[in-house]
Amino acid sequence: MENRDRLLAHKLTPIIGAEIDGVDLSRPLDETIKKEIRAALLEHLVLFFRGQNLSCEQQKALGRSFGKLHRHPAPLNSLGGDPEVLVIHTDADSTRIAGEDWHSDVSCDIEPPLASILHLSEIPPTGGDTLFASMYAAYEGPSDALQRFVSDLTAIHDGARNYAGRSLARRGEEGYPSAEHSVVRTHPETGRKALFVNRLFTTRIVQLKPNESSKILEMLFEHASRPEFQCRFRWSPGAVALWDNRCTQHIAVWDYYPARRYGHRVTIAGDRPFFKP
Repeated sequence: MENRDRLLAHKLTPIIGAEIDGVDLSRPLDETIKKEIRAALLEHLVLFFRGQNLSCEQQKALGRSFGKLHRHPAPLNSLGGDPEVLVIHTDADSTRIAGEDWHSDVSCDIEPPLASILHLSEIPPTGGDTLFASMYAAYEGPSDALQRFVSDLTAIHDGARNYAGRSLARRGEEGYPSAEHSVVRTHPETGRKALFVNRLFTTRIVQLKPNESSKILEMLFEHASRPEFQCRFRWSPGAVALWDNRCTQHIAVWDYYPARRYGHRVTIAGDRPFFKP
């Protein structure tokens, strides 16, 4: 497979997702291809590349071509103690899986990741799809009044909600990561507004009473997972997914027990979310 001057992008849905042909991600990307991939990511929010043969070092190099690599807060899930490579592994001995509910990766960090790159080398014979949803669409869908209301709010994203009690998670000296972020964030590259709360990490809205917070969050969680905001990716061996954590959520479907699913994820460091009216 040779890298081409222009990407061939095939849209999965009108608002999110595209499969990219003609790019070998194991090779160093020239500046033209990097710009094309970044532009495609900003347009389609999540990109899929099939038939890739990547070593972990090549996957890390791919991630570094878009920015500094993020170090995961659950290092015991990492590959050989490398916090820049997260192992994605499910088999007959698993009691839960990573990404089992709608989320944006590590949104509990003060500076949540910009993007993630997942490469699966083993997949179950059937099932194991991943769903992605546009948080641009989730923000733009409600009434103007609701948009204005949630845009003035902030919410707590608490790592303990996901990591506490997991056998492969380790609490740091200062506890699990936790951060307060705008409920609506402005994408630093596109300027578009995206809903930024998720069921896996977001625990409460700061400005509301507890019962108000729980009801508003539940409404937003349900709204963000509407089918018309989504695309669904059926994995094949060697496939790679690259997604923008700043404007998407995703969920891994665990419908293949006791089959095995295995791969590696690297994550690109981001910056602190902000809201600009």
